[in-house]
Amino acid sequence: MNIFSPQKNLFLVLLLLFSFNYLDARDISVSVEDADLDMPLDGAIARLQNGTQFICDEDGIARFSIDDDKNVIITISYPGYGNGRLLINADDSKLSNQYKVSLRLENMLSNKELVFTAERTQSGTTAESGRSVTIAGKELARVAEIGFMEDVMTAIKLLPGVGYTSMFNAMPSIRGGDPGDLMASLDGFYIEFPYFWGGSVSIFDPHMIESVKLSHGIFSAQFGHTISGLLELHSKKPSATETEIEFGISTSAVNLNVSIPLNEKGGIMVMGKTTYWDGYIALIKALSYAVEELEPIRSVTTAPFIRVAEIAGNYKWTDSVEWTLNAFIGGDGVGAVYNNPIPITINGRRNDVDLQFDWNNLQGFLINSFLFNLSSASILKTTVGTGFLTNYIIADLNDKLNLAYTDVFKNFMNGYHYSILSDSYAINDRTIMKADNSTYTAQGRVDYDWEAGHGLLFGAGAELFYTRWTRNTAYSGTVDVLMPETFMKTLVALGLIDKPLPKAYINSAVERTVDGLNQALTSAAFTTLEYKDTENKFGAVLGLRLDHLYFMGRDFSIQTYPAFNPRLNLDYHLLRNKGGIDLLSLTAGMGLFSSMTDNISNLQSSSGINDFALQQNRSWTSLVGVKIDFLSNFSFNIEGYYKYIFDRAYTITEVGLDASQSSQTSKSNYYFDGEGHVGGFDMMLQRYDSKYLDGWISYTFNYALYRNPTAVDTNGNLTEGDWRFPSFHRFHNLNLVLNIKPSKRFNISVRFGFASGTPLSVPGEIEWYPVLVQRPGVQPYFIQKYKRTNYYSDTRRNGYSLPLDLKFSFFSFHKNGKTQGETYIAIENAMAFFKTRDKNTTFNAYTGTEVEGSDTASYQMPIPMISFGFTWSY
Repeated sequence: MNIFSPQKNLFLVLLLLFSFNYLDARDISVSVEDADLDMPLDGAIARLQNGTQFICDEDGIARFSIDDDKNVIITISYPGYGNGRLLINADDSKLSNQYKVSLRLENMLSNKELVFTAERTQSGTTAESGRSVTIAGKELARVAEIGFMEDVMTAIKLLPGVGYTSMFNAMPSIRGGDPGDLMASLDGFYIEFPYFWGGSVSIFDPHMIESVKLSHGIFSAQFGHTISGLLELHSKKPSATETEIEFGISTSAVNLNVSIPLNEKGGIMVMGKTTYWDGYIALIKALSYAVEELEPIRSVTTAPFIRVAEIAGNYKWTDSVEWTLNAFIGGDGVGAVYNNPIPITINGRRNDVDLQFDWNNLQGFLINSFLFNLSSASILKTTVGTGFLTNYIIADLNDKLNLAYTDVFKNFMNGYHYSILSDSYAINDRTIMKADNSTYTAQGRVDYDWEAGHGLLFGAGAELFYTRWTRNTAYSGTVDVLMPETFMKTLVALGLIDKPLPKAYINSAVERTVDGLNQALTSAAFTTLEYKDTENKFGAVLGLRLDHLYFMGRDFSIQTYPAFNPRLNLDYHLLRNKGGIDLLSLTAGMGLFSSMTDNISNLQSSSGINDFALQQNRSWTSLVGVKIDFLSNFSFNIEGYYKYIFDRAYTITEVGLDASQSSQTSKSNYYFDGEGHVGGFDMMLQRYDSKYLDGWISYTFNYALYRNPTAVDTNGNLTEGDWRFPSFHRFHNLNLVLNIKPSKRFNISVRFGFASGTPLSVPGEIEWYPVLVQRPGVQPYFIQKYKRTNYYSDTRRNGYSLPLDLKFSFFSFHKNGKTQGETYIAIENAMAFFKTRDKNTTFNAYTGTEVEGSDTASYQMPIPMISFGFTWSY
């Protein structure tokens, strides 16, 4: 065995990088607990004087680095508790690396701050074994504020358990789950589709979000509506004592945050963001008159845009009552009108393409909550909110084709005595879609927590989630439908052909409209019981959630069975402070989860779904995990899981011809018996926030098989479905995130990934087939078209992906300590020129010609993307 293999050398280099310590910085840990119950305060915030924040893990511990040569003041805060301050004097030689802070509930403190003098215990990225991974504060900004569009999902896609997606795809698969099943909760308010540009980027700008938790394990029964993963996001909160301003400008957008204190009891923060691509488009349009290749850009009538405004506020009416508010409105869109002839290489003939496209989305929500400290041991929180999403699309694509008949086709049709009188034919292939859809939601929830003593924490709550969908869509176009035998006999009787063709199609018109008004009321009740022993060695969390859906259409309603979702987590701390290990903990858990498919928004009375036939998607998940926190400021976490998915919803569309056999008909049939088996493991080796170098390596292995018991074969017939890898499945995902900090004023961020490919079908031969064209007022005639049947394969995959992003940040600090700035230059998709097979080739359906180069990938964009950004804060 070669011990000096490149793989081992790479591992050693990475290990050395992570292990490198400098003598003028000291890694410390701060333990935060309840002063009366000696319970760790999971989620407590430790804040340095420069505004940097660190989130305490499940043991109430935050780890970070401080300068040895400076006095340090650390402010400790936790909702419902009085703040504490930890003073660390640089001149005190007796200080260790571990510190402890105890907080008491605020209504016992008369709003006074506790001050602790140092008497040795996470940073912006924290893994809670068996449950979640959290990114907060400057770590979130460091990995999310980069690139063409700064997006919180850029950070989420680097975490263990998350499947790779391209640069402009903010909808990843979480531990083998469907990407569309990821649910987001902002300040306790569910947002079902938190995306712009159809899922290309999320609505969550990193300048507006304080922390985000990805829950992909056995998360609390307080939350539901997902069988895959939950994103819990918390908005930035305004300061109650200082006016704060943050201004940022990047490659494509500008943002501004202004925070104003309110009588030292709260504050209000106004945030805004807008893209400015109008100038780019105008410049490229001007260049297009000199550079012919840029001519298509002239068709853009509305430059792609995203515009967002948000208001966040909080106010402490009394020592025991706090009010918070969050209001958001955002829109995105693009428009184009294209009228230009495009040559095709068939006997020098040309076709014209006319295109009109307009896309406009608008969404918003209002969240209002109250937090009541009822006593020294109980808290009540109420949240109500409302939101909307509107979507307007118009797409009109008209291909005006002028094509030549091939000799093969002419000879074939002559065998059936079909006369072709000319060498060419003309056809208009036009598709029109118009949609004016809207979704309205109203939500309310109550959460109650009670410290029962003796290590017991009881929680209970309920929620209501009302949704109303309004659907107004119209679609018209043409489609090829297999010619019925009776229709073939009619053509023979009319003398168009003298005998039946072996297999032919009809290019028939398609007219579809949806005019729907549907409503759904989801209600849930939940309870949790958490226990930790007095030595904080063993812990357990038991939860039960009950979800029920009642569906109402315009002229029908559907009752459903409730979904029972029990959940259990067990934690055992095996070792503490032994042999270089700070904490070794074991985790095991299992639970049931449920969600509802988005397709129910299109249900109609004709869908034929009776009471109790409509079911929620379900999954049963079990996992085991091990987490090791080292005294050397490292952490290692590994989790293995198995997930059984059942009662999963899917649809099959039946296609045919109407009674006149001149127009296509279609009907969507709903099934609720889909199932899946998902298993795998993921791990993360993390170096906590340090002065010169930190980051993490994460690896995910996933094996997922799904099955629809009812499926459609290649001939359009219903058949029994097979077990298959879903289209989004990847076996391997590896991420390396390095934050290299040579000095306080200069940082380098490196993000490198490796992802194996997604399933790729086996392409059949491109075959031609005869098609009868029917148009009003025109004698029916035959033309030649091409098709290819692709076959599912268990072994064939797309090429692997190697995303590489680099970010160079330059920081500036004013001597008064109140202002600072960051300027960055970034290179995304740096390995764009390294290409592998990404998909099967595409081809022209009228000529059968394959599109050259259509089987290669560039991992998001054909060239590396260079971006910049500047942020100034006060």
